[in-house]
Amino acid sequence: MKTGRIIKSISGDYSVQTSDGVYITKARGLFRKKKMSPVVGDIVDFQVENKTGGYIHHIHTRENILLRPPVSNIDRVIVVISAIEPEFSQQLLDRFLVVVHSYHITPIICVTKKDLANKVEISKIEEILKNYEEVGYETLFVGEDDDLTQSIKPLIKGIIVLSGQSGVGKSTIMNRLFKDLNLETNKISKALNRGKHTTRHVELYEMEDGYLADTPGFSALDFSHIEKEELADLFPEFEAIKSECKFRNCTHINEPKCAVKELIEEKEFYKLRYKHYLTLFEEIQNRKVRY
Repeated sequence: MKTGRIIKSISGDYSVQTSDGVYITKARGLFRKKKMSPVVGDIVDFQVENKTGGYIHHIHTRENILLRPPVSNIDRVIVVISAIEPEFSQQLLDRFLVVVHSYHITPIICVTKKDLANKVEISKIEEILKNYEEVGYETLFVGEDDDLTQSIKPLIKGIIVLSGQSGVGKSTIMNRLFKDLNLETNKISKALNRGKHTTRHVELYEMEDGYLADTPGFSALDFSHIEKEELADLFPEFEAIKSECKFRNCTHINEPKCAVKELIEEKEFYKLRYKHYLTLFEEIQNRKVRY
């Protein structure tokens, strides 16, 4: 029996990296009976059947698992958003941050295409990022001239996932960090102002201290697993002061003596985050019950 980490999954074939190489494995039927299947990032035990392959018998306990696309044992998620083309959207950024927090994973904010932005746009984004840093987020603002081995590479410890809508430069980041990768990238469609997604499957790419994953499907934001009662906890600055609210189950909407509503009076940035919170709260409240 050998133990390793799944680094790639395509059509029921799982590439498992071990100390002595990569084995192409399949999952035993018992996983189907248990209604679970191995995913990229899993540590698994497998029985070697021949020199390069075998069958997975056991999945080790996961630290966490992202549902769409399925990746487990993630250490951090880099939320990639562009300065322009598509235009920077703080609402979209907040939506991504909420989803990442909902999986109990720490997000890092990375704004791309700095070289395509003008001075006014750069200054505005830098101001916004400063506010996110005050809340506790780690942020990056990169352009074509930046050395990503200095800015992004040091962050890759454990399993790091890139997320963000299509066309923001995730595949470009991968290609710049891994010179022989040649991931297909797509330019933004001018008519739709968004890119076509080109990444087909989840794969972990190894670096000195960890793995970087490009994740197809993480541009489709899914809130179906989030309840409205937990939403405020996914905004760190609101979660930090909720104990000061008069009511223990305060939704920070209509209740009196609410610490969050007092906080948002302090700064335009908090007001905007609160507005995004209200929009999401309403979306979750109004979603159709699935049977």
